Amino acid sequence: MQIVTVIKIYAFSGIRLLLLGISFLFLSGCKLPQTNERLHLAVASNMQYAIAELTKEFEKTSGIECEVSIGASGQLYAQILEGAPYDVFISADMTYPQAVQKAGMAAGSPKIYAYGKIVIWTGTEGVNPTFDGLKNGKIAHVAVANPRLAPYGMAALQTLKFHDVYRDIETKLVYGENISQTHQFIASGAAEVGITAKSIVLSPEIKGKGIYTNIDESTYDPIAQGMVIITDTNPDYSKEIRFINFLTSDPAKMILHRYGYGIHE
Repeated sequence: MQIVTVIKIYAFSGIRLLLLGISFLFLSGCKLPQTNERLHLAVASNMQYAIAELTKEFEKTSGIECEVSIGASGQLYAQILEGAPYDVFISADMTYPQAVQKAGMAAGSPKIYAYGKIVIWTGTEGVNPTFDGLKNGKIAHVAVANPRLAPYGMAALQTLKFHDVYRDIETKLVYGENISQTHQFIASGAAEVGITAKSIVLSPEIKGKGIYTNIDESTYDPIAQGMVIITDTNPDYSKEIRFINFLTSDPAKMILHRYGYGIHE
């Protein structure tokens, strides 16, 4: 809506003319600087690379800036319960978002935005990234995420037990606080091999480095990744809803697919 003001000018002093000019500019639609809208996202570490591309696209189309905090889903959940000022929780599973809802801290029901996948990955030359290869006596450390905090760690233990190698390599296992730290263990050589998120392996920063083997998704529970809006004293959740809707849009699905995620239809 545009405001048009007609002013008749007769004789004015210099000061009155200056004040009138300022008023005219204001009424004519001169916009004062506005504070940028912002969202604070709590994001599971498997999404650390994908979320950078997703928020860039969202900011470009919405004008809403995103501040991202990365961590294990369990850690982020604990922070939310303690009152951390997050607007949206983007978890690596549905369990933690559902727990947020059960605690009465969710503005609506959690929704699935993608399905995660795990792979065996190594950056060490001569290491065979297979389940039988994990039993090789030359491998001293196998990295997995902490299953008590990270859904990807739980999936790793499930597939190790499915392939009947868990007991053989139990003493070799080293646990990262989240899947990001787990991957760092492997990339640095602190662990010769490990089970990590396919989304990290396919990221531009890591793609082409080391070698990986896909893991049959039937050997672990589906990693249904959920998102939920966190309650706030401000009842207006329009920005949060806009982001939630974006994560299930076609542009977001294309980005998630490039990072190896299964897409919820």
